[in-house]
Amino acid sequence: MRPKIAWLSALAAAASASSAIAREPIIITATHMPEPELTIPIADTLISGQDARDRGAIDLRTALSAAAGVEVLPGSDQGPASSIVAMQGLTELDAYLLVVDGVPYGGSFNPATSTLDLFDFDRIEVVRGAAPVTFGATSFVGVIHVIHADAGAQPMRGLIQIGTRDSGLAAFATNLSTGPIGQSLLASFEHRGFSQHRSHFSRAHLLYRAATDLGAGRLHFDLDGTILKQAPYSPHPVNETGLSDAFPLDANANPRDAAADRNRIQANLGYDTKVGGLNWSTIVSAASTWSSNVRGFLRDDFDLSPPGESNADGFRQRVKTTDFYFDTHLSRESTLFDWVVGADWLYGRGRQRSANFEYFVVPNGSNAPSSTNLHIDETTLLNDRRSFGGIYAQGMLRPTSALTLLGGIRLNRTVEHRCGGEAEGWVTPDADECQVRRKTRPAGSVGASYALWRSANSVIVAFADYRNTYKPAAIDFGPEAEPDILKPEMAETWDAGLKAQALGGRLHAEASYFDTRFQNLVIPEDIGGLPALANSGKQRFSGVEIEARWSASDDLWLSASYAHHISRFTNFEILLDDGSVEQLAGNRLQLSPKDVASAILTYAPKIGLQASATLRFVGGRFLDRENTIKVGAYATLDARVGWKTKRSWGIFVEGQNLTNRRDPVTESELGEGQYYRLPGRRILATLSYEY
Repeated sequence: MRPKIAWLSALAAAASASSAIAREPIIITATHMPEPELTIPIADTLISGQDARDRGAIDLRTALSAAAGVEVLPGSDQGPASSIVAMQGLTELDAYLLVVDGVPYGGSFNPATSTLDLFDFDRIEVVRGAAPVTFGATSFVGVIHVIHADAGAQPMRGLIQIGTRDSGLAAFATNLSTGPIGQSLLASFEHRGFSQHRSHFSRAHLLYRAATDLGAGRLHFDLDGTILKQAPYSPHPVNETGLSDAFPLDANANPRDAAADRNRIQANLGYDTKVGGLNWSTIVSAASTWSSNVRGFLRDDFDLSPPGESNADGFRQRVKTTDFYFDTHLSRESTLFDWVVGADWLYGRGRQRSANFEYFVVPNGSNAPSSTNLHIDETTLLNDRRSFGGIYAQGMLRPTSALTLLGGIRLNRTVEHRCGGEAEGWVTPDADECQVRRKTRPAGSVGASYALWRSANSVIVAFADYRNTYKPAAIDFGPEAEPDILKPEMAETWDAGLKAQALGGRLHAEASYFDTRFQNLVIPEDIGGLPALANSGKQRFSGVEIEARWSASDDLWLSASYAHHISRFTNFEILLDDGSVEQLAGNRLQLSPKDVASAILTYAPKIGLQASATLRFVGGRFLDRENTIKVGAYATLDARVGWKTKRSWGIFVEGQNLTNRRDPVTESELGEGQYYRLPGRRILATLSYEY
């Protein structure tokens, strides 16, 4: 077989944490090149697919439990299948970048977590902090990169699962290789009910991968499709003291026909070859998403409204987004110097049309009306086009065996054009109010690592780096038609820390300190009675993040992580109802806990008894920017026990959120002062097959 750039899959296997004993893991996300994880000067986490399968991890929250300082918080305005990822103490829908097999998943808009399927993957790489060179003006506090096995190298696996709350899953993965063409197929169908009334989702997913030698290189193709139907639940309103007692636990104030449906299709085409001793990789991707939403949110005085008088606002909405991604880069690897030079372009086009209405609903939702029976007060239209392009260069120099230097620069060009309009009643409005924002700005990073001590398979490395980047403000495609484009978010980050591997590769640990200065951070805001986004002055995020993994044997391993975050406004003035101004400098950001920790114990021999337990701890946090409403700390426990046979069958019983905590975890951007809570306890039984 010709020297294809199938090193990606080979490196993925080599970097698997479960097989990291006596070998150094590799990371590719930070540089587009395979680099030793222990000596690259960034804070990161590697999660192997085998480790995830040993824990029964088939969602992002469970898969990333071992990553220091990373919270995957279930539920959002995007529906019950979605989640918000908090990194470095920042809980924001699009502050991080989600990448699947080298392509931003969600394009130039928001990470598409609701359609992400993690039934089977080869590995996940987590880079904490921005990737300002390789991914430019899209990543801010981190990158989560999901990598599948190369086409034709997909192991055969199957899974059937049933559980409480009307839950079920059927999934399989296999090879379809014929002759010189490597082919893989992954398919799944999942249904999940929730403790919140009238809420559930059904998701069907199909991923087809193919690759073949062509000319002097390797051609590869992916086709990814998802059909998602969601009945969303309501966020819980707060009052001056905390979560409102007037809103019962698990009540649903949405219209009876509420929906947050997503249908998505994506195609990737790539070619990897060698030119004069250089690696040349090119990929182009196109994706379309069709969304249909019917939502309703209580007003802040919902419990004071006389019976029959409207106390909630809702909308029926259609949204279509289209994304294109292109990247081409040349790279070269050597003992002394690795480098990459390239260009990429990310383009997104979105259009929403909303029909807005108001209605009355009692707090327990028992009389929730159907949206089709309600009078339409206004119709809104919003169109948005955004283009993120850049050229970049990055190099890694090793002047001595102990010292590694990393540096890169990128020139970004971002352009956004947005138009909106509204009309009374059921009338198609004209999108006649427009704004354009253009920005050309460099970004870059420098870093260094030094091996303080090395012996056989043991090493201690000190590292430090500096990153400077920016990111165009998010758009949430809510029911409003405001064409205003917010200022881009800015960030400067310093990192320093230690990485260590010892005990013949059985112990891996990392500790890092970060200090990030933000400007123009985007937050939810109520503007003129409508949900909207706004810039929020300046903030500082700093903290310590520690994680360690110890493999006591090939079958037993323990991982633990701890993060201490300080997330504060340093300059943010808000206008009060009486016309006065309040300065929030020194206040903590809402929903940002100081302390986050996890511990995972897994026993997974090839045959016989299997067991795993995951404990998560989240410290106290404020629900408001004024820091007057504080909620306490909480802990959740997931556990799994089962048996694997000699014939590769496995049977398991597992519990999610066994502590049945229902704490508020994410803030709604569409419902003012309202928070989504953790779903209730779920018990699952699983039958699996792996060949």
